[in-house]
Amino acid sequence: MIFTFYFCSMIDLRSDTFTKPTKGMLEAMSNAVVGDDVFGEDPTVNILEATTAEMFGKEASLFCPSGTMTNQIAIKCHTNPGEEIICDKQSHVYIYEGGGIAFNSSCQVRAIEGNRGKINAEQILENINPIDIHRPATSLVSIENTANRGGGSCYELDDLIAIKKTCKENNLALHLDGARIWNAIVHKKHSPFQFGEIFDSISVCLSKGLGAPIGSLLIGNSSFINKARRVRKVMGGGMRQAGYLAAAGMYALENNIERLSQDHEHAKMIGAALLKKDFISNILPVETNMIIFEVSGKYTANTFAAYLKQHQILCIPISAKQIRMVTHLDITPDMVDSILYQIDKA
Repeated sequence: MIFTFYFCSMIDLRSDTFTKPTKGMLEAMSNAVVGDDVFGEDPTVNILEATTAEMFGKEASLFCPSGTMTNQIAIKCHTNPGEEIICDKQSHVYIYEGGGIAFNSSCQVRAIEGNRGKINAEQILENINPIDIHRPATSLVSIENTANRGGGSCYELDDLIAIKKTCKENNLALHLDGARIWNAIVHKKHSPFQFGEIFDSISVCLSKGLGAPIGSLLIGNSSFINKARRVRKVMGGGMRQAGYLAAAGMYALENNIERLSQDHEHAKMIGAALLKKDFISNILPVETNMIIFEVSGKYTANTFAAYLKQHQILCIPISAKQIRMVTHLDITPDMVDSILYQIDKA
């Protein structure tokens, strides 16, 4: 086997947010027809919003700068101050969005212990507060698919249907943090429409696996998105000639979904190489484009990350023992060969 090494530039496995727009995407951006989106007059934004809503079988969607904003807008729209939200204790909305649930919505969180970031209908039912003036009213369930801290784990569709049934029977809204829903769709061979039938609102990201430089969309019915548009304005999320960014999103939807399977294959190859090393004490099942593993013995998470950095490979220690790696469209097969080589040498 011939290895190609990258001494001049880093192989960046820290996140799939580090992707750069491709030549085709840049051309789409430069050719975009734009207007003022706050006035609803940017045609490219309007096309992106309509296209994404249609993909999921929903009435409308809203283009926002980030997935944190789409999640926080959704939570604000679904809840009233003083209510409670159920989610996994490792959910992005809970641990990685700057306390936004408290700051923006004045709600508290019932964070429960799931299985690799996934919770089930029985757990939700057990954690719904009874009607009692001493307790906050439970109003929303938030699901993350794929689950970041679960190593890119994916829900089974039947489990989501069961969760929807529990929410409907208990008058709870159901939100999907689908920052990496495209990875789940490709891995499980689901369709976006199936998720649209289950969730009241969906946040989807364009700037991770799909490679756009910025942007997420919040998807729901028309009345929900009208309310969300007002909240976006309050949060400072109104953009003007956003069509240049929306054009990147359209290019991503048209060109970069099916290729996610290559990222998944790369992640599995890296995971398999790590499993052969005696200093790897545990690795989460590799389903999509993430590898989360524990190191022990001669390495800590920091020292193993430092070893890889010496060889132009970047990753993130997420605890004293755990490291996360994320594959994406800027990780080529030759780069994967280099990664495997350095793991073998470690």
